[in-house]
Amino acid sequence: MKITGYRCVRTFRDWGRPIGDVNGFLKHGVTDVPIVILETDEGIEGVGTGSDQNLEQLFPALEGEDPRAVTTLYDRMLARVFKAGHNGATFGAIGTLDMALWDLKAKIAGEPLWRTLGARDRFVEGYASGLDIALKDEELARFYAAMADRGFTSGKLKGGLDLGADLRRLRILEDALQRNSRAPALMLDANESWNLKQAVRYVSAIEREIDLTWIEEPLRRWDAPGHARLSNSIRAAVATGENLSGLEQFRPLLDANGVDVVQVGCTWGVTHFLRVAAVAHSRDLPISPVGLTTNQAVAHAAASVPNHLSTEVQDLGAPFGLTIDQEIVDGGIVLGNNPGHGVAVDEVAIESNQRSASWLLTEGPHVRPARAGLRLVTDTGRREGAS
Repeated sequence: MKITGYRCVRTFRDWGRPIGDVNGFLKHGVTDVPIVILETDEGIEGVGTGSDQNLEQLFPALEGEDPRAVTTLYDRMLARVFKAGHNGATFGAIGTLDMALWDLKAKIAGEPLWRTLGARDRFVEGYASGLDIALKDEELARFYAAMADRGFTSGKLKGGLDLGADLRRLRILEDALQRNSRAPALMLDANESWNLKQAVRYVSAIEREIDLTWIEEPLRRWDAPGHARLSNSIRAAVATGENLSGLEQFRPLLDANGVDVVQVGCTWGVTHFLRVAAVAHSRDLPISPVGLTTNQAVAHAAASVPNHLSTEVQDLGAPFGLTIDQEIVDGGIVLGNNPGHGVAVDEVAIESNQRSASWLLTEGPHVRPARAGLRLVTDTGRREGAS
C-alpha cells in the first residue's frame, strides 16, 4: 500500500457558548476546523484534524510511502522542514498528518487505534474544562453541572486576572462536581499571563482558601528556572507543556525540575505525545493531553501509556459533519471499536453547509492584553501589584 495524495476539507465547531482565556475570547463560540484526508492506492483513507498549513512542503515526505511506517514518516516530515524549523502551524500540520497516518495504520490492521497502540482498556480518565473565561457565573454552573452529569470529578477554570472572581468561580466548580466526589480536583489555567512573583502571590492567596490541584501555564513556556522556583514555592502542582512544539523543547523544563504535570497539546499528534510521555515517564512524571476536541487519536494514545493522568475534555459535542466513535461517561472517554481513531467525515454535508459560509467569523481570541496578569484584585476590590 502506498500514499498517493491528500485533500483538505474545512468545517466548523459551534461550541454554543463564548470560549477563551485570559488572553481573549470568541464571543460567538464558533471555530474553524481544518481536516486533512490522506489517500492511498488501495482506497483506504486516513483522517487528521488540526492544521492544514505548509502541507505542500510536508507531503513529499509521505508520497509513495507505506503509511504503516508511521514513526519513520514522522521523522521524514521533520527532516523536510529542518532548515526553516518545525514550530507553529507547520508542527501542527505534521501532527495532523501524523494522526491521519495512525488512523490508516489501525484501519489497515482492522482494529481501533487504542488496540494498535497496545492499550488494554479503552477508558481514558478525563477532566472537565469549559474554556470559560467569558461565561457568567450562572453559565459556568450550568456547564459544570452538565459535566457532572457525565461523572466528572475534576474541572479546570480559566482565570488569572481577578483573585476574588477566581475564588468565587472555583467554588462554583467545586459545588457542581461535589455531586460525584467529596473533594473534587480543581485546577486553574492562567495561560502564561504572569511573571514569577505574580504567580507565587496569586497561587498562594488561592491556596489559603482552596486546595488547588494544579496551576496551569503560570509563566511563559520558555521560563524553565521560573517554573522550578514556582513549583518549590507553592503546594499545587505546576502543569505546562501544551505549547511546546517538539520533544527538544521539553529538555530545559525537565532538567530544571520545572514541571510536575507534563502537558502535551493534542493538536501536535500521536507520535509527539508518545515521545513526550516516554520522556516524562523516565522522570516519574505524569502526562496530561490538552485540547481534546477532534484530535481523537491522542485519546487512543493516552490509553496506551503507563503515566497518563487525565485528559482535558472541553465539550460534549462534535464539529459539523464529523462523527466521533466514543462515549463521554463516568468522568472520561470510552473509546469506540471502529477501525482507526474513530473520526468519520461527512464531506457532502460539510460542502453543502459551506455554500453560505455564515459561520465564518473574523474575530480571534489570542491578542495578548498589554497588562494581562499585572493586577491582583482582592475580595475588597483593592488592587495589588504593578501600577
